[in-house]
Amino acid sequence: MIKSVKTIELFDCTVPYLAPLFDECEYPWEMLPRIKDLAKMIISEGLEGYTLLSNGVLVGENVKIYPTATIEGPTVIGSGTEVRPGAFIRGGVITGENCVIGNSSELKNCILLNKVQIPHYNYVGDSILGNKAHTGAGTICSNLKSDGKNIIVHGDLEYETGLRKIGGILGDGADVGCGSVINPGTVIGKNTSVYPLTSLRGVYPADCIVKSTKEVVKRV
Repeated sequence: MIKSVKTIELFDCTVPYLAPLFDECEYPWEMLPRIKDLAKMIISEGLEGYTLLSNGVLVGENVKIYPTATIEGPTVIGSGTEVRPGAFIRGGVITGENCVIGNSSELKNCILLNKVQIPHYNYVGDSILGNKAHTGAGTICSNLKSDGKNIIVHGDLEYETGLRKIGGILGDGADVGCGSVINPGTVIGKNTSVYPLTSLRGVYPADCIVKSTKEVVKRV
């Protein structure tokens, strides 16, 4: 099974204000240092139909934000997205349309494409989540190694990223079960599902079921 790590193999980005970044970056972790500046540029230039909610926070049409959510800039929230009670968006966040940012979930320096759902008690930092990606309740994108060293993505090859912080890279349609930990620099292929309570590390192929850290089967 091929362990895909290239941006073009993991994502079909149709979000106009994100597509150039996805086209320019061969590997998805290359986007991470550029998210904050891109968010600032989008906010400065504005988007048709989008409104400046507060300093550094730009939101699309029909966005629902509960009163107890906290949003810091620079952040761009796509149309139709719901930000639920207690959510904490720490800035450097850009979403596509119709996403769900759930209760007590925390986000920083990440991209969510269209229809991403992180609905309950999730942490998503320094991560890229593809279209319709989903994380179950309590799933954590761990983004920093305990020794603080730069992260190496372990696929068919070893990829030296030069970055100390990388969370999860979830391809389009990836679905991670409740209570799982996505260890730093983990890549999950398109349409791959992960059983609950799994500790994920390395690169997982597309169209698979991850039953445990060491048991991965092709989806039939």
